[in-house]
Amino acid sequence: MTGTTERPLRADAQRNRDQILVAASAAFSKCGLEATLEGIAKDAGVGIGTLYRHFPTRELLIEAAYRNELAAVCAAAPELLDKMPPAEALRAWMDRFVDYMTRKLGMADALRAVMASGANPYAQSFELLVGAIKRLLDAGVAAGEIRPDVSADDVLVSLSGVALAAGSKRDQADRLLNLLLDGLRYRA
Repeated sequence: MTGTTERPLRADAQRNRDQILVAASAAFSKCGLEATLEGIAKDAGVGIGTLYRHFPTRELLIEAAYRNELAAVCAAAPELLDKMPPAEALRAWMDRFVDYMTRKLGMADALRAVMASGANPYAQSFELLVGAIKRLLDAGVAAGEIRPDVSADDVLVSLSGVALAAGSKRDQADRLLNLLLDGLRYRA
């Protein structure tokens, strides 16, 4: 007999899990390891038992919150492409990426604790982010809006640099993102 497969969560259980992840991301971004699980449960509108049912350890909750943020930023790429021209979708995605990086930096201590426990929350981050960027670049190249000689890896490194350099200075980040997008359009 093969291994068991997990059953999908009931709608209310999935809603509780999602609310916990949103509250956890906010709490760990703001307070790092000082965030309390009781406070996260309260902010999510659930009891502490519900939190522990979904996430038996603090490390599992931190890792799940980070992966949830990563999934959301990556899922935004096709959603934005459905709503706007590729260059605009890329620029809007860049904003989401900087927001994601800002939250991730706020979670740094908490993520280090996860890594100390033996888990690697970053295991698939690079591939997922490069995949999202590649999708946006490919659409931009096909539309003649983005130059074809730029790799998704280079854009990810550039975006990471903007996020790290500008930090929470959103005006500066916006100027740098506009500059990056202009460079991606040159010779398009």
